[in-house]
Amino acid sequence: MPTFKLVLSDPRSGKSKQLEVKDEVAQRLIGLRIGDVFDAQLIKEIIDLPQGFRIKITGGTGYDGAPMHPGIEGPVKKYALLSGRPGFRPEKKGLRVRRLIRGNTISDQIVQVNAVLVYPENWDKEPVIQVSGEAKPTEAKAEEKAEAAQ
Repeated sequence: MPTFKLVLSDPRSGKSKQLEVKDEVAQRLIGLRIGDVFDAQLIKEIIDLPQGFRIKITGGTGYDGAPMHPGIEGPVKKYALLSGRPGFRPEKKGLRVRRLIRGNTISDQIVQVNAVLVYPENWDKEPVIQVSGEAKPTEAKAEEKAEAAQ
């Protein structure tokens, strides 16, 4: 049975949560493509989201580290000539390189799936993935400076 990590990002809070997807829940995601949107109730065993939320697949990575590319159809792994993202960041304009990439379909060879949470249209409550109780970095630095000054 396939097992992979689902990195679920919340656009309202700017936070993401890494979830481990196993067995039959992972089997439900096999065959979905980059850009597909599915109901969050499909993975209700992994994360409890309110009714009406959807999840959009934005990318992923294979077991060999090769990123999924939306321009390559199917669950394949191949070398492609890339001139930009995803999979390659050129240092100079016009630079191209041949890189190993994966297709746009989730298969059992994928170890990480990146996704974003799609809120219902009428949602006006707080973000679903909450910011933890940690102090903000600027506040923490200010507190450290105050302690050091004493």
